Amino acid sequence: MAPLTYPDTLIRRILSDTKTIAMVGASAREIRPSFFVLKYLLAKGFDVIPVNPGLVGGQILGKTVYADLKSIPVPIDMVDVFRGSDAVPGIVEEALSLDPLPKVIWTQLTVRHDEAAARAEAAGITVIMDRCPKIEYARLSGEIGWNGVNSRVLSSKKPTLGKGYQSFGLNTRR
Repeated sequence: MAPLTYPDTLIRRILSDTKTIAMVGASAREIRPSFFVLKYLLAKGFDVIPVNPGLVGGQILGKTVYADLKSIPVPIDMVDVFRGSDAVPGIVEEALSLDPLPKVIWTQLTVRHDEAAARAEAAGITVIMDRCPKIEYARLSGEIGWNGVNSRVLSSKKPTLGKGYQSFGLNTRR
């Protein structure tokens, strides 16, 4: 499979327009990547709704956990998939049954299913695969550069927390 590439303008638009994220495969265990991605996105002002049938009715970081996408009582802008690639077709099918449809289905690092992505895209849903919204947000805001990582984004503006994100095209969520 060829590597997937997405223009920064697309990623920036998605992160700027997204308000509600359903995180399928969210974990309450602090050592799990889904936990710290959920925590990071909440800190950036996104409304992140954890989805995990094994934890239904409980809470992760103060957010009620739902069994599945259809149980979430509010419209979803993005479905963030923290499950294996083999689970993606079922998640896409469930997302396609929602009204309104989510605008984006985003699969985490190493998670890819081209056929399911094509099905979602045919329904008008934007699909991002094999990427992490936490990493992309930090990269595009300049935050990731604080750790010496080449973000491929150049700016003469010093990245700052809060309103400074607007200068990078990302809305402040606080």
